[in-house]
Amino acid sequence: MLYIGIDLGTSAVKLILMDENGKIHNTVSGEYPIFFPRPGWSEQNPDDWYAQVIQGIAKLTADIDKTMIAGISCGGQMHGLVVLDENDNVIRPAILWNDGRTTAETDYLNNVIGKQKLSACTANIAFSGFTAPKILWLKNNEPENYKKIRKIMLPKDYIAYKLSGTFCTDYSDASGMLLLDVKNRRWSKEMCDICGVKESQLPKLYESYEKVGNILPELAEKLGLSDKVVIAAGAGDNAAAAIGTGTVGNGRCNISLGTSGTIFISSDSFRIDENNALHSFAHADGHYHLMGCMLSAASCNKWWLEEILHTNNYSAEQEEIKNLGENHVFFLPYLMGERSPWNNPSARGTFTGLTMDTSRSDITQAVLEGVGFAVRDMYECAKKTGVNLTSTMICGGGAKSPLWRKIIANILNIRVDVPVSEEGPAMGAAMLAMTACGEYKTVKDAADVIVKVAKSEEPDPELVKKYEARYQQFKTIYPAMKEVFGIISAQ
Repeated sequence: MLYIGIDLGTSAVKLILMDENGKIHNTVSGEYPIFFPRPGWSEQNPDDWYAQVIQGIAKLTADIDKTMIAGISCGGQMHGLVVLDENDNVIRPAILWNDGRTTAETDYLNNVIGKQKLSACTANIAFSGFTAPKILWLKNNEPENYKKIRKIMLPKDYIAYKLSGTFCTDYSDASGMLLLDVKNRRWSKEMCDICGVKESQLPKLYESYEKVGNILPELAEKLGLSDKVVIAAGAGDNAAAAIGTGTVGNGRCNISLGTSGTIFISSDSFRIDENNALHSFAHADGHYHLMGCMLSAASCNKWWLEEILHTNNYSAEQEEIKNLGENHVFFLPYLMGERSPWNNPSARGTFTGLTMDTSRSDITQAVLEGVGFAVRDMYECAKKTGVNLTSTMICGGGAKSPLWRKIIANILNIRVDVPVSEEGPAMGAAMLAMTACGEYKTVKDAADVIVKVAKSEEPDPELVKKYEARYQQFKTIYPAMKEVFGIISAQ
């Protein structure tokens, strides 16, 4: 049988058609606009997502036997606020994960309600990108829209709703709303009361690999599919990407270098970082994970090369980089503020250590290393919970760079493995669909069969030593700049 996995990203949707053995039969993608109404704001139209998904399914299945399609699932950008009225119309553009407008609401939750209370209710504290602060922002700034709300959902859940008619979400994605009692896998009544949310406005909770329904008959007819096609709950993009890289089971790790950057550490049991610098979320395999998220990762390199240097020849720029671990230029990759571990939307990107002999390649190298050092910051937080990694999988656009993989391996001093199929959340979503259809008994069973390692980057002891010294310097920069960030963001 064949399965469709959807990756609802920030700039585009990607769809793959995969069989039960992991063979990719077709891939398509479609872009949609992102709007920045004010500095630091970030919005999209949910109907743009849906239009590209439907077009994508039509293209993906144009030349195949459509009766072979058994299931569809979606991995999607997390935290975005999608609100529908009583007629199921989208009330306003979705406020995205990387939107920074909720500083006041985030401060209210963390400092008035209190981090200890939030952590007790949800296992997490408030971050400006989370969904609950967005709901409070809507209540405070757009009260008329707030009053119209009948359904609150996340981006990928809007797709599932439009495909199946089921108002649903999964535990992994719901974990990032700050409305879920993660440990006990249920909505937190206390957090709903704090945010003025009725549980009737929230979707029914499912495991990521569970069937939520079948494709709507009229949509099946339009697409030429059977109305028996199963729609699975799906997962947040990071959890879906982790499934796609086989990051299932206790103590496995995946690093994603996409628009944002994450370190994702799976666990059979619930655990929490005492400082809440990492997120404690439910995993798409039915268990739990710790995750650190930096808001700008591969997007830093894209910004530097395309917006500043006006080139898209990424490999040519990296060819000039020769002296790893010896660069005296440092880059803070906080172009959209920062989440883990600083939780500071006012943080900004900086170059430090520039001199008259600084070269173009030095700065390009600093960008790559700055992202690597920021990943190390998150890993250091995980170590305090008892995590001790020897290897990690890696995925995302940035993972295609051999140089960047080498830098990551030596900054973290762990082996970096590249999967054979680098399809990210789309692949994980397809595997969730397989499990929902009964092709595999568990998500782990699917991962054991499908996910294979293509190549690995081992750390070099000499480079590890050099990067350790550089990291000790890097980690002093943000504390020194924190007050400055507050001053310049207030202007």
